[in-house]
Amino acid sequence: MIQWAQTVGVHTAQVVTQIMETYPHPEMGYRSCLGIIRLGQSYPVARMEAAAKRALETGAANFKSLESILRHSLDQTPLSASTPAHSGPTHDNVRGAAYFEHGGETC
Repeated sequence: MIQWAQTVGVHTAQVVTQIMETYPHPEMGYRSCLGIIRLGQSYPVARMEAAAKRALETGAANFKSLESILRHSLDQTPLSASTPAHSGPTHDNVRGAAYFEHGGETC
């Protein structure tokens, strides 16, 4: 399985290796790795490798994440563009950090 993953690319091989190392016995990761091989039959090598790279960058190197990345074409968008900055809600009920730093008294 690792040899197959190496034919796809470095990141895919790293995902498969990481899955195998996650379990106390490598055999326990076989189903996930076989699922990744099935994905490789449905998607081009470039997309597989891009998805594996993204999964590693986000800390989600597993079959389900890889499948979701490919299904939603997240492998084709930059990581920073897909995670917009979120400043949070801006209304009167949000107190902010300053409220809690001064024991509940507003500054």
